Amino acid sequence: MPLGPLLAAEAAAAVPDGAGIEAADLEQAVWLRLLERGGTLPADPERWVRAVVRAEAHAAVRALHGRLPRDGAGGGAEPAARDVLETVLAAERRRRLAAVVRTLPGRCPQLVAALMSGADPTYREISRELGISQGSLGPLRSRCLGCLRAVLKSRVESPAVRGKAR
Repeated sequence: MPLGPLLAAEAAAAVPDGAGIEAADLEQAVWLRLLERGGTLPADPERWVRAVVRAEAHAAVRALHGRLPRDGAGGGAEPAARDVLETVLAAERRRRLAAVVRTLPGRCPQLVAALMSGADPTYREISRELGISQGSLGPLRSRCLGCLRAVLKSRVESPAVRGKAR
């Protein structure tokens, strides 16, 4: 089964009513998580997609409501060691993602970099920085995220390629 339709269905099902998050945002988060894996699918991609969509939905709801994970969540490592490991892994993911974003066409690298920046700029600030109208940012954002999605899909092998044992 191709990942796109499965991901779309899982993301739509995972969005709680009135939560203030969108299925498309969950889909993008899952594609980014796949990129963080180096574009390689796990042995059971359907199960992985379901698990990651649920995790991203919970994270989005927590972030929206300002909740942080409870202490001790995330594994058995010592808190200080876990924090260092998470910091190193997050830096590596950002480095990989930045490398892929730089390969996007046109103004997409600048737009996606601005959207990903820790400063969390407004559309007005981004439009001023890029020298384009604020009204064109939405369509440009959609096109750029579509390009990013295509790049991510091209780096992922299809589960059907592996063949089926009978």
